[in-house]
Amino acid sequence: MSSAPPLSLNLLNSMNRTGFTTALGFAFELSPWVVERAWDERPFESLEGMHAGMMAVLDAASTADKLALIRAHPELAGKAAVAKALTAESHAEQASAGLDRLTPEEFERFHTLNAAYAARFGFPFIIAVRLNDKTSILAAMQARLANDQDQEIAEAITQIGHISRLRLTDAVRS
Repeated sequence: MSSAPPLSLNLLNSMNRTGFTTALGFAFELSPWVVERAWDERPFESLEGMHAGMMAVLDAASTADKLALIRAHPELAGKAAVAKALTAESHAEQASAGLDRLTPEEFERFHTLNAAYAARFGFPFIIAVRLNDKTSILAAMQARLANDQDQEIAEAITQIGHISRLRLTDAVRS
């Protein structure tokens, strides 16, 4: 969803760690450490390989690092969205699912489920909103409240994988 022209894989493979991290750090919400650590795996032969390398970094990360990444994400249709304090990527993603155009009833439902989810797990609900709509997001929020902590951390990381893949697909050309 970046407005910048796509970067070539060859250019990214030739960048130093700082340049690589600066160019792609947005892919993991306010957590450029994932991209920075994946730099060591260059050269990447494909966008899919680059994303897999980044996900391998995330899979190997400590639970504390994973939770920090999860907690870096904003609530869906939450206070940051209302205050227009989202990253450009999160704003565009939430808008793509219509979360910037909720009825008062929908907004209240999101607020109630966000609060229940945060109280149960201690972090915001994460879903790849570009792959969903308001109805499916609300259904997933309700259903995932039945998960245990470990299941929900794993699901949040899976969803972050989808989000980061979509962001990279927008920003990188092979």
